[in-house]
Amino acid sequence: MKIVIAPDSFKESLSALEVANAIEDGFKQVFPDAQYCKVPMADGGEGTVQAMVDATQGQIINLTVTGPLGLPVDAFYGVLGQLYEDGKQTAVIEMAAASGLHLVPVNQRNPLLTTSFGTGELIADALNRGIRHIILGLGGSATNDAGAGMMQALGVTLSNMANEPLPFGGAALAALHHIDVQSCHPAIKECVIEVACDVDNPLCGPRGASAIFGPQKGATTEMIEQLDHALGHFAHTVNQQLYQSVDTHCQLHPGAGAAGGMGFGVMTILNASLKPGVDIVTNSVKLAEYCHNADLVITGEGRIDGQTVFGKTPMGVLHVAKQLNIPVIGISGCLGPNADAILAEGMHAIFAIIPALQPLEQVLSEAQVNLTNTARNIAAMLSLSLVKK
Repeated sequence: MKIVIAPDSFKESLSALEVANAIEDGFKQVFPDAQYCKVPMADGGEGTVQAMVDATQGQIINLTVTGPLGLPVDAFYGVLGQLYEDGKQTAVIEMAAASGLHLVPVNQRNPLLTTSFGTGELIADALNRGIRHIILGLGGSATNDAGAGMMQALGVTLSNMANEPLPFGGAALAALHHIDVQSCHPAIKECVIEVACDVDNPLCGPRGASAIFGPQKGATTEMIEQLDHALGHFAHTVNQQLYQSVDTHCQLHPGAGAAGGMGFGVMTILNASLKPGVDIVTNSVKLAEYCHNADLVITGEGRIDGQTVFGKTPMGVLHVAKQLNIPVIGISGCLGPNADAILAEGMHAIFAIIPALQPLEQVLSEAQVNLTNTARNIAAMLSLSLVKK
């Protein structure tokens, strides 16, 4: 019997690899001789770097970069242990590692000033190491600068009417007068950049980056209007000077408003493609190859609910397994409202691991034991169907 274990992390409790190990431990109590393939998974959000590094036996690169407030912060990215097409090495970067909201104290959050420069430094470091395939996860950002800081870190010159470099922050984009991409890192032209993006917001307007995501980054009503105007001016300048159909395409492209407009920046300046995060991960770790000839696939995440079917890890794993006609079981910390939506999509069964009402701290600390016990019980139930009558 071949069993593929491909879960996401259980946030604030277990990494994806730790979840996979716990499930394996439980199943081995019933099926000790089965073949187990553990493939830590993610959907492009927090934990993606660690999951993909674990899945491919890669490595973490630690680096000090410029944080959202312009001060040094400790950040990281991953280098996968397996090669991409044409022998390219792959780096996986979470924008939040360098430019995340968690790096800014609540009383200092101000998207007029915060920068994505550190994310650009992570990209530049990967390019300098010879990496030519980059997976960039958007989300959790403290910024609203359309990726301008990232571009500056990569050598792009953004200047005002006095030919002075723009300062950091989303407000500064309103003064943009000239863009010079000639000095951009030369390796960018050789690099394939895939961006994990699971929101469909355009750059500007009522559903744009500033209006929807600005408040959580510290923006007031007045700031939102200022930031939205600045993003619009930035898009117009890119369209005018780089001869791209930004006003009719990229600015309105679903995902352009992701991560404070970073989606727009990577599409226009870095020629990157925006894709659902879980699709990028499943393809990059070659999940379908692991599932070949499998008898069962087990996946999961901290909470399975009605939102799981909209691009979360269990849904991505289910999609791969369904194409190969392999049954799938989901295990989660808890089941939320409309969790059965994923059953309607073809998952065979879902299970929660919490055995009783407990304080959250206890639930998190006992997750590994509860997960192993649940996996063992699922395996025991499966074994009944294998008993010869």
